[in-house]
Amino acid sequence: MLAISADGKIAKHENHLADWTSAEDKKEFIKTTKEAGNIIMGRKTYDTIGRPLPNRLNLIMTRSVESRKKDEIPGTLEFTDQSPKDIIANLEKLGFETAIVGGGTAINTLFLKENLIDEIKLTIEPKLFGSGFGIFDKIDVDVDLELLEMKKLNDNTIYLHYKIIK
Repeated sequence: MLAISADGKIAKHENHLADWTSAEDKKEFIKTTKEAGNIIMGRKTYDTIGRPLPNRLNLIMTRSVESRKKDEIPGTLEFTDQSPKDIIANLEKLGFETAIVGGGTAINTLFLKENLIDEIKLTIEPKLFGSGFGIFDKIDVDVDLELLEMKKLNDNTIYLHYKIIK
């Protein structure tokens, strides 16, 4: 579940807060991640948010797991240096049927490289950033998508739900 600007950016810079997205996007994000019961994100994305998202397992990918252990709240906030495949396998063992990859760019790229993304849910917000971070980082792929759903969240914001054709 990602929000992007009309020019395809998820953030202007590393510390850019997600406060630029619409209330409707936030509502869709909360609904989707609570239904799944989890969200996987990178340390930079987590640090930008600054707190675990309530009522779901927040899995934070980082190379510095030991330095973040003191912040862990088992079942709510956990830090991992596992590979994307191992993270998915562990979520399945815990009974999760769906995993939500919530960014940022590096984490999205890792999961796409491992062919672990089945669907992409995008909210396109009426913003132009010009520069910044895209959904994926320097990855050479040719992935076909099938549009499953499209809806207007408000007068200016569009939600797209794609299935990756494998």
